Amino acid sequence: MVEEGQQAPDFRLPADDGTTVSLADLRGKKVVLYFYPKDDTPGCTTQACDLRDSLSRIESAGAVVLGVSPDPVESHQKFKEKHDLNFPLLADEEHQVAEAYGVWKEKSMFGNKFWGVERSTFVIDAEGRLEKVWRRVRPKGHAEKVMAAIEK
Repeated sequence: MVEEGQQAPDFRLPADDGTTVSLADLRGKKVVLYFYPKDDTPGCTTQACDLRDSLSRIESAGAVVLGVSPDPVESHQKFKEKHDLNFPLLADEEHQVAEAYGVWKEKSMFGNKFWGVERSTFVIDAEGRLEKVWRRVRPKGHAEKVMAAIEK
């Protein structure tokens, strides 16, 4: 499991716009990398819309936002369009990046066990180190915590 102060695991993932995003290509900028379980579900929508509404402040602090889930690019495109999201959504269909960040977890709902993403956010500094880590994030109001961390 990765922790604050460690080098962030690098990745290359397809984005909703057809490009490929690499963490290494973003060196020199802070990155808000957030993992969420599924497109267009209530908690994921709340979190994405809060980040959408905070993006100008986040960008003013020199950071970019990247959302990651195991959903395919086509699902991300619909989610992004439906909610007018203004940052890239990355498809981690094989959950390799989620595993590298320690957010692919066994979960339980209504007595059924399954594997999925534990909602988590990572602030990565301009040198590629993990500056701040939140695990088991509550979606509502989380954008404020992110902004406080990157504006310090």
